[in-house]
Amino acid sequence: MLESIQSGQPDVGAVAGHPADTADAHAGGFADAMKHAIEQVDAQQRTASDKLAAVDRGDSDDLVSAVLESQQADLSFSMMVQVRNKVMSAFDDVIKMPV
Repeated sequence: MLESIQSGQPDVGAVAGHPADTADAHAGGFADAMKHAIEQVDAQQRTASDKLAAVDRGDSDDLVSAVLESQQADLSFSMMVQVRNKVMSAFDDVIKMPV
C-alpha cells in the first residue's frame, strides 16, 4: 500500500525545479556556509568603510549612501553574531544531553 501511495506522488524536488539528489548541493556543509556568510559580512563592512573614507577625503559627496551602507553592514554583523550565539547555545545543549 505504501508503494502505491509513493508511486502516485510526484518527486517534490522535480516539481520545485530542484534536482532530486541534493547531496551535491550540501556537500560543503555548515562550516562552508558559515565561512561564506562571514566573508559576505566582511565584504559589506569593507565597502562601507571605503565609502565613508571616500566621503572623509572629499572624493565623494554621497554621505547618505555611505551612512546607509554603514548601517547595513552593522545590521549584517549583528545578525551574524546572533546566529553565532544561537549555534553556540544549541551546541551547549547538545553537549549537556545525557547519553
